[in-house]
Amino acid sequence: MSKTALLVMDIQVGNLTQITLPPTYLPLLAKTISTARSRVKIIYVTVSFRPGHPEISPLNKTFSAASKSNLYVAGSPETLISPSIAPIEGDIVVEKKRVSAFSGSGLDVILRGLGIENLVLVGMATGGVVLSTVCEAADRDFRITVLKDLCVDRDVEVHELLIEKIFRKRGEVLAAEEWLESLNS
Repeated sequence: MSKTALLVMDIQVGNLTQITLPPTYLPLLAKTISTARSRVKIIYVTVSFRPGHPEISPLNKTFSAASKSNLYVAGSPETLISPSIAPIEGDIVVEKKRVSAFSGSGLDVILRGLGIENLVLVGMATGGVVLSTVCEAADRDFRITVLKDLCVDRDVEVHELLIEKIFRKRGEVLAAEEWLESLNS
């Protein structure tokens, strides 16, 4: 069994309208997932909450607006994974309650149970779920690879700074095609 998991984070219907994606983004992500699926575990990470949002404090600046607008309730349209990259049987979907993929999701238990040591991260936004997950994964002693062309952020400067200055200190940064080629070696 592979000791690597590809984490596909926050690529949900409700998020796809908040960031302008390059036209190549979803096709490249779909190709990356389908090509890697036979070699690594695919884990989708989504954000969702119970009805009434009991997990969200009014003090939480990031998620209090979702609570007030009754958004991201489990099963609602905005929580669905984009159909072009939808999970298939054997993939795992975890629901998180905060920015990091680890927060409130049981992800760490799943990764440890599968014997995963290497995480490959993609997602939106670079300054949100990707940053938080990189930091927490590093603190939990996972090896990290960030696929730079499959991470996006509203702020291109923030994206570039994180990719070039921060993530390289905590792991490897590759283009998706480079990573896929490395799977064959």
